[in-house]
Amino acid sequence: MARSSMPPAARVLDDTDHAILRELTQDGRLTNSELAARVGIAPSTCHARVRALVSTGVITGFHAEIDPAATGRQLEALIAIRLHAHARGGLRAFQRYLSELPATRRVYFVSGERDFLVHVAVADSAGLRRLVGDTLSVREEVAATNTSIIFEHVPGIRTAL
Repeated sequence: MARSSMPPAARVLDDTDHAILRELTQDGRLTNSELAARVGIAPSTCHARVRALVSTGVITGFHAEIDPAATGRQLEALIAIRLHAHARGGLRAFQRYLSELPATRRVYFVSGERDFLVHVAVADSAGLRRLVGDTLSVREEVAATNTSIIFEHVPGIRTAL
């Protein structure tokens, strides 16, 4: 499906669009018929609306959430990274580098003291130490890192729409 050049913020969402988004946020595997029934519209209308939400960039994708522990990556952490001032010109390249690391789950470009916040999942503390000490901190563009281990995810938290 081709995306529209209209930015998502320019699309005015009505109550039905918000209802569709809420339902898909809770369960992205709903069939079109199930989604239409939950929202209270005809399946053909529902299909057209979902296609419009995708084509305008409001819905940016559909994916499965994988439990990292099920794949042998029991330890999750957030790593805040500050780059040296001279490395600011290479932000996009560094962002791409971070996103390609096998341990990376999400990369955020943030404001404040740090430039990036990276959510990672590794097998154990030794793997986290190697990632931070032997992979990230040795990069010439990295000025500092700060790592916080994630003890627990709070289940059931969804984006409010």
